[in-house]
Formats: sequence, structure tokens, C-alpha cells
Amino acid sequence: MKPEGNPWRLSVAPMMEWTDRHCRHFHRLITRHARLYTEMVTTGALLHGDVARHLDYSAEEHPLALQLGGSEPADLAACARLAERWGYDEVNLNCGCPSERVQRGAFGACLMAEPGLVADCLRAMRDATALPVTVKHRIGIDRGEDYGFVRDFVGTLAERGGCEVFIVHARNAWLQGLSPKENREVPPLRYATVYRLKADFPRLTIVLNGGVAGDEAIEAHLQHVDGVMIGRDAYHHPWTLADWDRRFFGDASPPRTRAEVEAAMVEYMARQPDLPWNRVSRHMLGLWNGVPGARRWRQVWSDHRLYGEAPAAVQRRAREPLPVG
Repeated sequence: MKPEGNPWRLSVAPMMEWTDRHCRHFHRLITRHARLYTEMVTTGALLHGDVARHLDYSAEEHPLALQLGGSEPADLAACARLAERWGYDEVNLNCGCPSERVQRGAFGACLMAEPGLVADCLRAMRDATALPVTVKHRIGIDRGEDYGFVRDFVGTLAERGGCEVFIVHARNAWLQGLSPKENREVPPLRYATVYRLKADFPRLTIVLNGGVAGDEAIEAHLQHVDGVMIGRDAYHHPWTLADWDRRFFGDASPPRTRAEVEAAMVEYMARQPDLPWNRVSRHMLGLWNGVPGARRWRQVWSDHRLYGEAPAAVQRRAREPLPVG
């Protein structure tokens, strides 16, 4: 849809407990251009907690977006200012998380029932920062499948909130009876609804998310929308990111090999002696998927008996059955 210079053409989704700074560092070693997102950070955590712990990152992670969870315009505005001060490239409002804990905080997917409030939040954030302010949401809540619901939600946020970029998870959020994991699997995917949003709002940037796996699927969706956001497939099968720069961003420079990515991660672990290396290594366990010897490699990097060894020593143990490149 939009040209390859579109910043939202391809991205890795914000995922709780997964896309921390170590995961993002790993992904950035594989793709130079895909947009990366933090885990959702609540406004309360930033305004009343350890700001550096939540916002610190490495410079090489750019382009990088901060995802916020909250529903108070003034609090979100304050956090948007923090995002700009810390050098993020985007601030994103979560209107898609269906967990009961998030609902108790009156934010996440339940905000789709209050488009006027969300528009006020977005306007406050836009007034507070020059960064792009975006929203990530579902195509509906509970079992309602009325297209008019999500169409009016997007229209209100665009008209009253000034939002221009919408990342749309192509499933409903069932607010009762499903766990967050089930909410990523049970409600049916309805990609045509996201396509229809793009057709109805051609001036907006519409990014599709939800259940997408593989470059062919990405290319097919890009015929209908401006961008694609990949979640679990990027995490569990990270080497799928290796051809993104060439295929989707026109970058002909050669990517790192798997061995080079692993070596860079080991160096990264060594630079942080106070951080247990398993906090980092857990994110790269899918690196050698599909290669003979990958299972033993994963077992070595997951072996709690080796946690006292230096990362380089663990790497030597793990590399024995693997090819050089």
C-alpha cells in the first residue's frame, strides 16, 4: 500500500514477559529496519516507580516504540513526555489487552467501549509530545462482530484524537471467560475486517496484527494494508526475521549469519556481568530451529546447572553439534 519508506511496514509486536530490552537487542541483530516495541508499561509504573528500569534501552534498538497502558489523559500525557525525553521513536496506547488485571485498571481492550475517552487520551498525548502517537486495538470486544463498532472506534480516534496510525489485531477480545493466551487463539481471525478499515480510511496508516507467520503471508497482507506486525512467530522462530531487510525494506547488505548473531549475544551477555545470562539467553532459544543439533543447543542454553559458568564457556558446550555459519 504505502511505499517501502513507511516506518510501520513491518514490526515486532509488544509482548508481555517477552519483548524486554534483551529480546529487542537480539531481534535487532537479525533485522536492522523492523520497528520494535517495548512490553506494555503502565502509567502508574512510570509515574510512581523506577523509570530507568522501565524505559532504559540500548541505542541500537531504534526504531523503537514505547507501549503504554492507561486511561487517564493527564497521566498518559506525562508518560508521553517521558517517552520523548528518553528518545523513543513512537508512543503507542494499548487498547487491545484483554487480561482481567488490565481490565481492573480500566485500560486495555475494555477501552474500545469508550472511544470518546480514548480520543481524549490520544489528544492529550499528542499535545504533550512531537512523537507519533499510535493505538493498538482489537476488531471488537466479546462476541459482537458488527463492523460498525470498530469502524466508529477508528473514526472517532482519528477525528477527535488526531490519531493517524492504527495497529489492528484481527481478533475480538473476549473480556470474560478466556485467559490472555486463549484470547490470542480462540476468537477467530477476521483479516477482511482490517482490510475493510484500510479501504474505508485510505488516509490512515493501518497495520495488521494477529496470527501472521511467514514472508509469503506478510506479502499477501501488504497488498491490502500499510504494514504488518508479527508477534509469536517472530519470538519462537526468530530466524524468519533474517530476510526482512532485503525483502521488505530493499536493503541489499548481507545479514549476519546465525553463528554471528549468537556470538554477538554472547558478547552482549559478557558486557553485563551482574545480569544472570539466562535472563538473556531465554530469548534466543529459537535461533537454530530447523538445523541439526538445535535441540541439544537449546538444552545447553537452558541447563540451570550451567548458570554459574561464563557465557562463552556455555557457548562452546552448545556449539559442538552445530554448523559454522
